Parts: sequence; structure tokens; C-alpha cells
Amino acid sequence: MKTLPLLILCIASISFAEDFKTVDGKEYKDATVTRVEPDGVVVKMKSGISKLYFTELPKDVQERFHYDAQKATSYSAEQAANYAAYQKQEEQGRHQREDADAQDKALSAQQQAINRNIQALQQEEEALQQRKREATHRAPSYRHKTTVLHPLPVQSSHSPPPSQPKQPKKPKQHASLH
Repeated sequence: MKTLPLLILCIASISFAEDFKTVDGKEYKDATVTRVEPDGVVVKMKSGISKLYFTELPKDVQERFHYDAQKATSYSAEQAANYAAYQKQEEQGRHQREDADAQDKALSAQQQAINRNIQALQQEEEALQQRKREATHRAPSYRHKTTVLHPLPVQSSHSPPPSQPKQPKKPKQHASLH
């Protein structure tokens, strides 16, 4: 039954706005307690949300919220460990994102190089095709011309070879006896 009055006290404290003054003199006006934690209270004000640690609050406020220094110390240590683990996870996540970004950048550079090579090869292919077309138009085409062969006279194996045409004989000159 001890928890019932504590619960009622916490609910009553949470629902009403009040002023808080820290041991060093800082004031929080019209603050509504939104959460009680082992090491302090979270308050909401017009200017925003703040956590007021019990070590910074007067003894009467500490007693009103049932402050226990040992519980606060273990809670703070747990919170610090959780925060350190969170920071470590964030750091690992950041490194993973950086690594992934670097890989993406490298892949993008490779893809751009491949695209440039493809483009150069396509241009080279187009140039070769153009040269082929030009060579085809300039060179004579032998495909459409036909060569007509005339038959040669056939000689039989029994007939003598054709004789050479005879040259007219030159008259002999006689030596004259003079």
C-alpha cells in the first residue's frame, strides 16, 4: 500500500504547473512535471522541455519525488552505457553508409567508363561502316558484268598443224660477169 500514496503523489505532481528553483539559483517558471526518473524530473515549460537532476534541486524537492542516490547512480550509469552503445551503433552505421557510398561511387565510375568504351566502340563501328559504304561506291563492281568467251577452233589430232603462211620469195641476184 505504500506505492498507492507514491503513485498519487507522482500523478498530482505531474498534473500541476509549478515553479522550480535549482540550488545554484536558476528558476523554471510554470513547469509541468511530465516524467519522474530515478535521477531527476522532466519538466515542460513554454520555452521547451528540460530535465532537472535531483542533485541540482533542493532537499525538499528530492524528498517529495522520493529521490534515492543509489538508484539514481545506477540509473545514470545504465543510461550512460545505453547512450555509449547508441553512439557506437551510430558510428558503425555511419561507417557502413560511408563504405556503401564509396562502393556506389566506384561502381558509378566503372559504369561511366564502360559507357564511354561502348560509345567509343559504337563510333568506331559507325566509322568503319561508313568507310565500307564509301569503298563500295568507289570501286568498280564486277558482280554485274559477264565475260563472254568465244569458242576456240578445235583441231583434230590427225590433221597437220596449220602451216605458216608463205612469204614471197625474193628474186636471187646473180653475180654478173662483167
